[in-house]
Amino acid sequence: MFVLIVREARPDAPGWPGRRALALVDALAWPVVWALLAWHAPMPGALIWLVTAFAVLIAPLRAYTALFANHRYWFTTWLCARVLAVLMLVATVLKVAMAL
Repeated sequence: MFVLIVREARPDAPGWPGRRALALVDALAWPVVWALLAWHAPMPGALIWLVTAFAVLIAPLRAYTALFANHRYWFTTWLCARVLAVLMLVATVLKVAMAL
């Protein structure tokens, strides 16, 4: 049996002064970070070039969304910060539980 679940579209992001410029910085910073991490990671050369090529190809798409479809751009930094905060909370709870 094939079941199709359609998810509702995400609402537009709220606008505020300076959002477009900050979104552009966020959109371009992450592909640069991916490429730099690939070049400094101990992995095969072909994989380094693959990650770098992906970063170079995705950066203009992210920049376009950040500049011209800003209401649809969601910050990657905010998403990563939330994930890291949850991981830190779990680690803290585990550390406290082990100390008891």
